[in-house]
Amino acid sequence: MDDPDELLGATVATGSEPESVLLPGHDVPLGRYTTVRRMLPLRRRRMVGAWCFVDHFGPEDVRDRPGMQVPPHPHTGLQTVTWLVEGEIVHRDSLGSDQAIRPGQLNLMTSGHGIAHSEQSPPEHPPGMHGLQLWVALPEGARHGQPRFEHHAALPVRREGAATVTVLVGRYGGLRSPARVHTPLLGVEFVFDGPGSLRPALDPGFEHGVLVVAGAATVAGTALERGSLLYLAPGRSDAPVEVSGGARVLLLGGEPFTEDLVMWWNFVGRSHEDIARARADWTAGRRFGGVVDCAHPPLPAPELPTVRLKARDRHGRSRPA
Repeated sequence: MDDPDELLGATVATGSEPESVLLPGHDVPLGRYTTVRRMLPLRRRRMVGAWCFVDHFGPEDVRDRPGMQVPPHPHTGLQTVTWLVEGEIVHRDSLGSDQAIRPGQLNLMTSGHGIAHSEQSPPEHPPGMHGLQLWVALPEGARHGQPRFEHHAALPVRREGAATVTVLVGRYGGLRSPARVHTPLLGVEFVFDGPGSLRPALDPGFEHGVLVVAGAATVAGTALERGSLLYLAPGRSDAPVEVSGGARVLLLGGEPFTEDLVMWWNFVGRSHEDIARARADWTAGRRFGGVVDCAHPPLPAPELPTVRLKARDRHGRSRPA
């Protein structure tokens, strides 16, 4: 079987347009009950703007199953963004947050120097589960700050041509999400009820990634189905989207992130030593705090690799850490 990290993606010829690359995702087990489709990071493309992690889970029938059951675990140096299409998940963290999220709502957790949280479907949950978990890398000026949690029960929504547009993060077409981020960033969902097309305006200074959450679409001339991410290099002013039936498409974007990162387990740092300290603190019960009202024991940290972790730039090029 191919190593998913070796699947580098196909560069799509687009004439005079900036580069676009179709990147295949790969399946990853998440806890005992959930498997996700991971579309970032990959070897050839680690990031889109400050977006450094994209997991797509479901659609899944969980009517006779416990649904998502992710025990308490730590984070540093990042924000988590949770977006549901179906289902319900309860977020609990070491700040004392206890918040259910449902479709159309947004959970945004900022780890700062350290936070712990759990994500669990409640005992009485809807029959389906489908959604996205994304990470945003925090820049140097924000990664040592205090943790915080935001729940946004309503987001900016409007009709644009054949699609309903929801702005998860950043600004789009005069709409602005209330989610607080630390670099210029964009996250927009387009939902098509049937056949149609749309030409979303893009910031040419941003790089973008497009993924299909449901259905299929042709984006900037490239056929795109669930399970892959289309990377669009900076320099584009738009990205035509065409669908032949109902579809749900997510557009991510941001200014290219210029800081090299070390990503390992649930930590985002700048060096091997950053990661080793975070792991040691979690193992010793320092820094991250405990998640209250969670029946599951915390996840133990895996052993560090026997070689030093290396920092990588947004293209996946490694440097000594």
